[in-house]
Amino acid sequence: MREASRVSALAPFKVRSFRFQWPADLATSWAFEMEMLILGWYVLVETESVLMLTIFASLQYIGTLLSPMFGVMGDRAGHRNVLCAMRAFYAVLASLLMTLAFLDAVTPAVVLVIAALLGLVRPSDIGMRTALVGESMPPAQLMGAMSIQRTTQDSARIAGALTGAGLVAVLGMATAYAAVVAFYTISLVLTWQAGSGERKATPLPAAKAVTSPWRELREGAVYVWRAPQLRATMLFAFLLNLTAFPLFNGLMPYVAKEVYGADQTTLGTMVAAAASGALAGSIIMTRYGGLFRPARAMLGFGAAWLAALLVFAQTTHPAAGIPVLVLGGIMQTMGLIPINALLLRTSDKRYRGRIMGIRMMAIYGNLPGLLLAGPLIAAWGYSAMASLYCVFGIAVIVLIGWIWRLHLWQGGAEANRR
Repeated sequence: MREASRVSALAPFKVRSFRFQWPADLATSWAFEMEMLILGWYVLVETESVLMLTIFASLQYIGTLLSPMFGVMGDRAGHRNVLCAMRAFYAVLASLLMTLAFLDAVTPAVVLVIAALLGLVRPSDIGMRTALVGESMPPAQLMGAMSIQRTTQDSARIAGALTGAGLVAVLGMATAYAAVVAFYTISLVLTWQAGSGERKATPLPAAKAVTSPWRELREGAVYVWRAPQLRATMLFAFLLNLTAFPLFNGLMPYVAKEVYGADQTTLGTMVAAAASGALAGSIIMTRYGGLFRPARAMLGFGAAWLAALLVFAQTTHPAAGIPVLVLGGIMQTMGLIPINALLLRTSDKRYRGRIMGIRMMAIYGNLPGLLLAGPLIAAWGYSAMASLYCVFGIAVIVLIGWIWRLHLWQGGAEANRR
């Protein structure tokens, strides 16, 4: 049993494209996490406003409405080519901010502008990397590949949080951003190698070769709407981004500074603790994910993640909050990994780019979630706001499971194939 699990866990690396893509995604994720921590702390300290922090965090997701169009471009031009163009754009923006930091010309306004530009593209990165995995990976290995691919984000939160906090504290913002630029550059080089020598993106039928991108996008949306398991999964993903992700990502600097009365180093430790749990969850799913029924795991672990965040909202000291963050991280990953595996496994490969683009639109839930959190915190306090988010999220998950029980809960449903 152990030997079989070990072989299954390492099998995706037999695919040449994946051997290049995994470290490329890892470098990108490291850069993302370092940027969010460095800039989030900078905005909070310089403006001393939780509202400005939530605005900064929400700007990271303004491009979610563009994600389906990135999916269309991926289906047309190839997922690798689109991903390379996106990562080159990240490197250019990071280089600009690094230059301004060395010139001591960084201001909160500059940070918000660059965050907005980055936010136009960044939300589509996960969808494109997932589609690229699906392009070259055999269906039987998708759950394992998604689990391994997820470790790029989870391990990056650990290393990115600790490295970003440490570099800024010791060497300053400019040097920290030099590391961010280096990671983006490495990612671009490796991404260019991914996909070469493997099966290319499936071309659209000849009859559709002259159709407009908007028509192709509409076809993808109609395809998702007509498949109950896809429609319910998209709604579930939006719900988690609306309720759980703002608490787990965007508002962490506020908890560290205002609730715990701690410094940037404690913030890095908190983020790393959450990421350590998420990495542990990824490893569990890498080895044993095939034992879970995807739709059931998605609903059950998603609700458990919100339950952990509900407990975290009641803590007032890092010693109590950090262990809860570890548990929440485990539940987070075990609830998110089945989403992408379910979407890729139960859909037509011709629509993969568009489906993952629509999936990334769910990230848009972060925007209202973060913007609403600021006024609620000012009126009621963090604990009450976070508790409201968690209770609401759990209630809606139960409702989703009940409405689509034939498609998401029955053991014989297509969404529960192992």
